[in-house]
Amino acid sequence: MYSIIVVPARAVSTHDQIRLAPGDRLHFGRSAPRDAAGPLGPAGAGGPRHLDIPHPGVSRSAGEIMASGSHWALSNFSPACTYVVENPEGAGEHIKIAPGRVGAPVPFEFSRVVLPAAGELIDFAVWAPRHDYVQCVPDSDGGEPTALAFPLDRAKRYFLVLAALCEPRLRGAPHAPLPTVDAVVDRLRPVWPAANRAAVQWNIDYLAVKLRLKPGPDSADTGPRLNGKKETLVSLALRFDLVREDDLETLAVAR
Repeated sequence: MYSIIVVPARAVSTHDQIRLAPGDRLHFGRSAPRDAAGPLGPAGAGGPRHLDIPHPGVSRSAGEIMASGSHWALSNFSPACTYVVENPEGAGEHIKIAPGRVGAPVPFEFSRVVLPAAGELIDFAVWAPRHDYVQCVPDSDGGEPTALAFPLDRAKRYFLVLAALCEPRLRGAPHAPLPTVDAVVDRLRPVWPAANRAAVQWNIDYLAVKLRLKPGPDSADTGPRLNGKKETLVSLALRFDLVREDDLETLAVAR
C-alpha cells in the first residue's frame, strides 16, 4: 500500500503521479544515476526509482525521497544549493534542507519541494495523505483539567480582528504585507457595523495580552515595548493554527 504520492510539475493526470510504499525511494535529478548499482543501490526490488527534471540548472543526481508510513524524508545531494520544502497550506511555513543533508524528515501533509536552478525555481509536489491520529485519550486520574494554551472564543470580535489580519496570508500569499488598521476596519464593517479604528486597535492590544505576548494592565511589570504587534500576533496565530482557512468563513458576509 502506497503512502507517499509525488506529483511532477507538469503532471496532467493521475497516471503522471508516482506512488511510493513505505521503504521505497525516489531519486530525482536531470537524468538517472549513471551507475544504478552504485551508492544509490540497484533499481527495482526496493531500489530507487527516478523522477526526471529536464532543466540544465538541476544536477543529474539532485536528491532522493524516502517514503515512510505517514511521512517522508528528503536527501539533498547538491554540494552547494539549499532546497526548500514549503507547506502550501501553512501560510509561509517551510523547512530548509542544507547541501549534503541526508534523510531530513518532512512532516507536512502537502509539500512543495523547491530547487534553485540557474536563476529559476523548479518545484514538484509531494503528498503524504496517510496521517495517523490517536483514537482515544486514556482516562485521566480525575485531577484538574489542563488549561488551554490559547483560549480564544471564535464568537468574539477580537477573533474577527485576528482573522482579518491573517486573511491575506491564509489565502495563498504567505509573504503578503499585513492589512493596516484602516483596512481591517473596512473589511469588518459589513459584519461589524460599529467597527472603527479605535475599536480595532483596542482588540489588537487585547489579543496581545490574551495571547501572553505582553503583560496585562493589572500587572506591575509592563514588559518591554512590543514592536511589530500585528506581525507578532499573525506569526503566532498561523504557527499554532489558531486561525485556519476555514475560520475565514466568519468574514464571508463581508465579501
